[in-house]
Amino acid sequence: MEYVYAALLLHKAGKEINESSVQAVLTAAGIAVNESRVKALVASLDGVDIEDAISKAAAAPVAVAAAPVAGGAAPAAAAVEEAPEEDKKAEEESGMAGLGALFG
Repeated sequence: MEYVYAALLLHKAGKEINESSVQAVLTAAGIAVNESRVKALVASLDGVDIEDAISKAAAAPVAVAAAPVAGGAAPAAAAVEEAPEEDKKAEEESGMAGLGALFG
């Protein structure tokens, strides 16, 4: 991830994303540089419109699904399922409280 962050930082600063600039950012951050990873990153970004990629990523809806985990997920899932029912009851009660004023 650090390599991608370095490339994004360079892009945001308006600098050219090349091997030496990515290595410089990583070195300045105190990260041990793997030259093959830097070369792979720079090669993969060749011809990519980063602004377009960022805007598409920001516009894409993110679906989050809770996957059951062995052991402790069942109680958490049950609590999540109960929460909407409690919210509905509270909403109904708050709505009914206002009706009492109509009949004075």
